[in-house]
Amino acid sequence: MSQNAITKLFKIKYPIIQGGMIWASGHQLVTAVSNAGGLGLIGAGSMYPNVLREHIQKTKEGTDKPFGVNVPLLYTDLEEILEIIIEEKVPIVFTSAGNPKTYTKRLKAAGITVVHVVSSVKFALKSQEAGVDAVVAEGFEAGGHNGREESTTLTLIPQVAQAIDIPLIAAGGIATGRAMLAAMTLGANAVQVGSRFVATHEASSHINFKKAVIEAGEGATHLTLKELAPVRLMRNKFWNDVQELYKKAPSVEDLKELLGRARAKKGMFEGDLIEGELEIGQVAAQINDIIPAAQVVEDMVTEFEEARKKISNLSLNV
Repeated sequence: MSQNAITKLFKIKYPIIQGGMIWASGHQLVTAVSNAGGLGLIGAGSMYPNVLREHIQKTKEGTDKPFGVNVPLLYTDLEEILEIIIEEKVPIVFTSAGNPKTYTKRLKAAGITVVHVVSSVKFALKSQEAGVDAVVAEGFEAGGHNGREESTTLTLIPQVAQAIDIPLIAAGGIATGRAMLAAMTLGANAVQVGSRFVATHEASSHINFKKAVIEAGEGATHLTLKELAPVRLMRNKFWNDVQELYKKAPSVEDLKELLGRARAKKGMFEGDLIEGELEIGQVAAQINDIIPAAQVVEDMVTEFEEARKKISNLSLNV
């Protein structure tokens, strides 16, 4: 696999970025992915500032390869989080769920490569104007918090690729080398993979959640809670409770009351598959085993090359 704009930008071997997922992306997963030639991302969205610092330092101990931190810009301790990232000299930051103009200049002034996650062409262009080094365009197949537009990866990637001049990373529904090849054929320079890395030995998510992911079938997830922040969840009792509440035309406050606090932690980190919030992508239906993170990277690269060879022999002549 030859070098491209993203592998050069991040100084990594393969154009595979591990999603910075809450309750899953701790230092063990990040270290494993970076050591395997991809880019590991610490998921700051589920970490207190002191916990994030500990994970950054442990990642440095575990790898001499590039890694980054994923930072949702709606974070309550955002100023402290950014100071820690700058103090610890984290080389790469992915931002999401907010205006990229707010912090891009500050991070870049500290020598940090900045990437912003978007779900539309409009916000991809705003990110480029804000001075980011690359964007992640995420289709609504993705797990966790999502765009309101419900644009699929297949339609979103070529539109964004045509509109921007900076490197593009595709996300949403990507867990295999074939999907990576498809995304790059559509104009992406790399892929970001979330759900597949949840079902790995090194992910910090609970084993109950990992097992639920590999047992998930077609239609096991659903995009909901748009009035708060769109999120793709696995169907369980909590999800059913949300649907029952919708029948009563709930207010935003009603939804917030049902959601409560630490619902995602309860599900993904503590393993409560009944009352917990289980964030995972549609691609969970393709994931059938819990394997080492390095094997995910290796399998994707191998399948990518095999698929590319097969495509070279394709013909429209039947």
